[in-house]
Formats: sequence, C-alpha cells, structure tokens
Amino acid sequence: MPRTRWRLGLTLTIGALLAGTVTAVPTTATGAPAHTAADATDYTLSVDPAAKGPAIDDSMYGVFYEDINRAADGGLYAELVQNRSFEYDPADHASYTPMTAWGEAATGGGTGEAKVVDDEGRLNERNRRYLRLTLGGTGGSAARYGVANSGYTTGMAVKAGERYDFSVWARTDQASGTPLTVALGDGSGNDTLARPLRATVRGDRWTKYTGTLTAATSSTSGRLTVAAGGSGTLRLDMVSLFPRDTYKHRPNGLRKDLAQKIAALKPGFLRFPGGCLVNTGSHEAYEAPNWPRKRSYQWKDTIGPVEQRAVNANFWGYNQSYGIGYYEYFQFAEDIGVMALPVVPALVTGCGQNKATDDPALLKRHIQDTLDLIEFANGPVTSTWGKLRAKMGHPKPFGLTHLEVGNEENLPDEFFVRFTEFRKAIEAEYPDITVISNSGPDDSGQTFDRAWALNRAADVDMVDEHYYNSPQWFLENNQRYDTYDRSGPKVFLGEYASQDNKWYNALTEAAFMTGLERNADVVKLASYAPLLAHEDATQWRPDMIWFNNSASWGSTSYETQKLFMNNVGDEVVPSKSSATPAPSEPISGAVGLSTWATSAAYDDVSVTGADGSALLSDDFSGDDAQWTKAAGKGSWSVRDGAYVQSDAAAENTLVTAGDKAWRDYDLKVKATKKSGKEGFLIAFGVKDTGNYYWWNLGGWGNTRSAVEKSVGGAKQTMAEDATKIETGRTYDARVEVRGRQVTLYLDGKKWGGFTDDKVAEPFRQVVTRDKATGELIVKVVNARSTAARTRIDLGDLGHGKVARTARATTLQGAPEAVNTAAEQPIKPVKSTFDGVANTFTYTFPADSVTFLRIKTKR
Repeated sequence: MPRTRWRLGLTLTIGALLAGTVTAVPTTATGAPAHTAADATDYTLSVDPAAKGPAIDDSMYGVFYEDINRAADGGLYAELVQNRSFEYDPADHASYTPMTAWGEAATGGGTGEAKVVDDEGRLNERNRRYLRLTLGGTGGSAARYGVANSGYTTGMAVKAGERYDFSVWARTDQASGTPLTVALGDGSGNDTLARPLRATVRGDRWTKYTGTLTAATSSTSGRLTVAAGGSGTLRLDMVSLFPRDTYKHRPNGLRKDLAQKIAALKPGFLRFPGGCLVNTGSHEAYEAPNWPRKRSYQWKDTIGPVEQRAVNANFWGYNQSYGIGYYEYFQFAEDIGVMALPVVPALVTGCGQNKATDDPALLKRHIQDTLDLIEFANGPVTSTWGKLRAKMGHPKPFGLTHLEVGNEENLPDEFFVRFTEFRKAIEAEYPDITVISNSGPDDSGQTFDRAWALNRAADVDMVDEHYYNSPQWFLENNQRYDTYDRSGPKVFLGEYASQDNKWYNALTEAAFMTGLERNADVVKLASYAPLLAHEDATQWRPDMIWFNNSASWGSTSYETQKLFMNNVGDEVVPSKSSATPAPSEPISGAVGLSTWATSAAYDDVSVTGADGSALLSDDFSGDDAQWTKAAGKGSWSVRDGAYVQSDAAAENTLVTAGDKAWRDYDLKVKATKKSGKEGFLIAFGVKDTGNYYWWNLGGWGNTRSAVEKSVGGAKQTMAEDATKIETGRTYDARVEVRGRQVTLYLDGKKWGGFTDDKVAEPFRQVVTRDKATGELIVKVVNARSTAARTRIDLGDLGHGKVARTARATTLQGAPEAVNTAAEQPIKPVKSTFDGVANTFTYTFPADSVTFLRIKTKR
C-alpha cells in the first residue's frame, strides 16, 4: 500500500539534549545495525512514574469470533466431512444441493442409487434429510456401492500416524444386516491412506456406529468413502470424521492449531457468535417443516446433541451446521481462561438489511430466550437450563458477566426501543450482568451520533463501536478517546481493523492501540476483527489468523495484537513524547467522475481556479478526449451531449481529467442517475486510482451520501448526511476546494463541508506498569521509514531504582510485508538492552513496534 514518506528536518534542540547520553542501536538477527545514526530522527519520551494513570482491566484486549471466511465448519470446528447431514440447500448458496461435497463411489461391480430424501424415516425432526442408498446387489461379496465426501475446499488433511474418529447414523431394511466399508483415500484413486473400517449395520432403526481410522500416509486431499454391499435399502445420516487430537482432546472439538493460536494471544474475552450472523435474516424460530432458512443466530438452535441441532443459511453465503454452538463457545472461553461475551439479536436487522421487526410476541420470546441463556450459563443444576448444561457435561456454571444486545443496527431509534426492553428484563432478573449496546457500523455520522445520544441519555453501561478504516485514519485518530466523557458509558471497541494485512496496516493499528491503552478508563474492551479466514474461502479481509486445511499462520496484525495482549500491564503510567514535524500542504489533484452499480450521465463539467481562471470546461458536444479511463471499468461514451456510464453493474468506474497539481478550485458538474442501485460520485484532489476524495451521492444502496477520502485505496468518511438520489433527476453539484477546506453545494444549497487537518502522527507511545514484576512497559510505535533516536526520561525514580538491563521485543519489517503460509517475515525478535538509566537513549528501528520491559526497584 502506498504510504507517506516523511521529509523531516533535524530537531537541533532535542539533539543537543542527547549530548553525553549512552546511545544503543538495536541490531538485526545477523548483528548488523538496523540503522546508522545518520538515518535517525530525534524524539523525546518522558515518563512520570509517580503520577497515577487509569487501571487496565485484565479483559482489555480480546478476540471476536464470527463464522465468516469458513471460520467454523471447515475451520475452527474440527469436523472433516462437509455437508455431513445432507442439509445443504440452494438457499445457502445458489450452487448448493443436498449432495454438495458428495459423489457416488463403487468398487467390485457394485451398483445402486444414492438419493437424499426428506420423509418420515428421518433421523429426527431437526435433522430432516438423510441419504438413501438403494443397493443393486451386483458383483461378488466384496462389491460395494456408496458415496465419497471430498471435505472442504482442497480435501481432507490427514497426518501419518494420527487417529481419526468416524461415526455414522444408519439403518437397514435387510434382516441379515448390511455390510459397510469405510475408507480414507486421497482423491486420486488411492484408498490406502488408512486401513479401512468394516462393520455390519443391523436393524431398521437409527443406530450410531463408530470406529477409528489411523492414517498411514499424510495427505492434504483426503476423501472419505462410505460404501455398502448386498441389496436392499440403507439409510445414512450424520457421517462424521474427527481428528482424535482436537484442542484439549474434546469430542466434537476444535481444530488444535487454530485454537492454540487463539489461546497464545492470551485474550481477555471471547465475543461470539457475530457479527452480521446475529442481526440478519428472520427472527422466527426453527419450526419444522416450514421454517425460515435464513435466520438470525439463535442460541437454542445450537445446543444439545449435535445430531439434533438445526441448520441455517450463513449470512456470508454458505451453510452453517451449528456443530460448534453456544456450549462449545462457552467451553472454549473457559479452556483459554477468558470472559465469554455472547451477542443476541435485537429484532432490528443490520448489515445492509436495515429492517425493524414489529412483533411484540416475538420480542417477548427473544427476551425470554436471553434470560434462559443467562440461566444456561450461570444457573444451578436444579434450574431448567442449568440442568441441560450439566447434562451436556458441565455442571459448574460458566460465570457469564457480560452480554451484548444487537450488532451494528443502522436504525438507532428502532433498535433502542427494543434494547431498552431487553435491558429492563435482564436487570430485573440478573442485575449483575453488564448489558452492552452499540453505536452502529461506523466511527462517526448521523447513526453514530444518534445512537450515542440515546445510550448516553439512558446511562447505558457500555457501548460497542465498530469501524474498518484506512491506515491514515488510524494514525490520525490516536487521540479519539481523549475527549470522551469519563462519567458516561464505557466503550467496547468490538470490531476494528486497518483495511489490509500488510505490515504498515499493523503498524498503524499499533499506533492507535497506544491511544486505547492511554484511555483505559473509557475503553474497557477491544477486539480486532475478523479473527479467522480460510485462504480458499474468504468473504472479507483483512483477518487476524489465516489458514488452509493443513496449516495456519498469524497475519502481521496477529503479531501486533499478540504483543499487546501478552504485555498489557495493570495500569497506565502517564507519559508524553515529542511529535513528528508534518507540513500541511493544500489539497491538490485532478477531478473525476464515477459510478457504483449504477448508470449515470454527466454534463457541463467545469473547473475554475480561485482567481477565476478556467482550468477545464467540457459540455460533451464533441468527444471525451480530456478524460482518462481505466481499462475494464465501466462503459463510458458521449451520448446526446452528455458523458454516460451505461453499465449499471460496474463498480468504481472512475474517469479523470486535469492536473494533479491543481489546487484552490471550484468543480461544477450536472449529474443524472439513469438506473441502478446507487447514485453518482464526483471526485476531486485525485492523485491516482488509490488516492483521491470523492463525493458519494446516493451511496450504500442509495441510503446515504458522504465524502470519502481514499489513501492507498483505503477509505475514510470526511462528511455525510442522509441525501438520497432520484432516478432521472438532474442535480447541480459544486465542490469548492480552498487549502485543506472543502465546501460542497447541491442544487445551489450548502450540503456540507470539512477541513482535512488531522495529522497522521507516525510516532506513538504509551507506558504501563506490570505490578507483578515491577516492570515499566515502554511501548513505542515508529511507523516511519527512518529510525527514531529517542531520549527516554523515566523521571525521578531515585538512584539505583532502575535495573540497567531491559528486555526488548521488536516487530519490524518492510511496510509492504505480508505473512503467508510459506513465509512470515513479521515475527517478534527478543533481545536485551544494557544501558537503562533514569535518562537514556534508545533508537527505535524504522517501521517497528518495540516493547521495552524495564525493571524498577521498590
């Protein structure tokens, strides 16, 4: 991602202060200096160890788990068989059938028919479909006919010497029984990955059969074959293959390497199960046989025996089995020693759906379900739901303390009416539970402001904020929470990330996190999102932990999050540092026109300098020679005296005109939406395809309008309102750029404006104290391309009160570096620094995050 290169002058006054101090330059793994003194720019960092900063809760940093990017089935849930109960449906994904991931398999002349059916012979009322094998009885005694499962994406990953537990529910109409063979192959005709299992299915009632396969050979493309001999009808359901070596060796357990990577973070909480899964789709219950396939995530669907759990269409475009459900989430939180933080539906959908369900009886049912959830988590074994928890294997309460209602609702008033009912009921019966609200999907804007006003007025305990922004935004907003009301609701930063997985993104997140810690009295919980992503099935990026079927690796953001989570400290020690000189240049650049899933026409484009000079004029009475088009981005042509983009499906069709050096100008244009989902976009300050501003009128499905700033392709919102665009109506738009001030007019009336004057400070720090070890933890982020030689003043600790040697952990690399399965260039390097004193100098490498643990004596 393009990044700012800072051109800095030497700060002589600070440099003079460094005279006579001991300077240490960290070295690389080879022992070579990371940077020479000539590369460095000077900073100061002063610490006041006698002053008292805010306490930091043990739960400060946590993880947010949502079934996106195949995070559950095919991911953390260790089941290797895809579509094990034949419940896949086109409602989940247009390409799905009940036989998705299954194919016929026959050996020795065996024949038959495989068909998924839904009739009274089903396993149970919630697991409605099953596979019926009609066996032809052909071939000899060794002949077999059945089905093979290809697993997820590239196939089942198995390791030589490892054991895999097989199970299936089956029944036969043959009085003498039906022979069954279970084999593990590699998808290329080789069925010798493990010695086959053989069993005989007996009786025409559902019975569970189990066995163990031991892999003789490793493979990443395994296939499981289940085939039968003889004649008659064999019914199969819940065909399963689990690695024996799950996390904590639990049956129906979790994939070990993924669970271990999450545990290694040492998080303080686990937020689950979503996300958009929670507040999208129907809020009706699972009621066979006619139930809504696309339902919000409802916890009662996900508990009890796995073969009796419901299925659902996942919001992210696939099927979710609920094999990993609320019980497993609570258990996992307990296993890794963190606070469980579930999220329940509020009966107002979000994530683009934005509908409120007005059904008092349904609301009452969901509120009762939430009260039952608390009882399931905390109730005694004598209670209804506590008894079920005990029956599932956990008599001891889980100790739930926090619960969130809703997720990213775009209708704050409708949401808050319902949230209030949930809160009132929970507080009446369980007053010790912290009930968390939210502020919508963005870091600012009308929804955000209205939601916060409602939460503040109602004295809500905690508000969940979400935002995914550009690296620039994270550098500019380190002080976001400095001005929050200390007596108002606390903040749960439930989802945030810089919009890529490069090292520079992680650096800017780290810079922002120093501000979270500095404001630990306001920001009580924070979790990067999303947590998991399968490299072959990804709907969203960036993500913290990446994996395929056989391996997993942490992103650059994972390494940053891990460093912060493993070195939180107990309290903030007040400190301050000098800033990087940053010149403020006027907004400059060319102009542009664009559409997004819309056809639009533009006319009478003019650009006039502040002095009245004409820079551009085009009424499209001729050709479009003044405009530069990007290949494959829309269909632009001059028609009937207008410039028309006619492809209503094309996205980001930006065309540009003018000079990158233009500044202080007025852009005027007439724009008409012809068809499509949104409105139109007017760009200014255009440097290139990734760096520009645009006025997005009728964006987000024509629900609102905003000015967005794009830096390196990552956008942030500068101003917004609720303007929607009418089809067929011509709008007069004017953009006035003066210095770093922008004012926008629509049909002659002022629409809004902003001043882009925030500084993207690349040098950030925070200091905390670890009471158990007596250490000061000095955390410094240097997101610059040169080293930062820094004079550190630890204050008046007294003679001999600070150990000379400090422990250092450093993350450093090229800004463009990305961790992959093959290579992880961003990883922690541990070292010691000998030279600590009350005042000393340390040079922080370019593009680095460094934590110094300095021992102080009491």
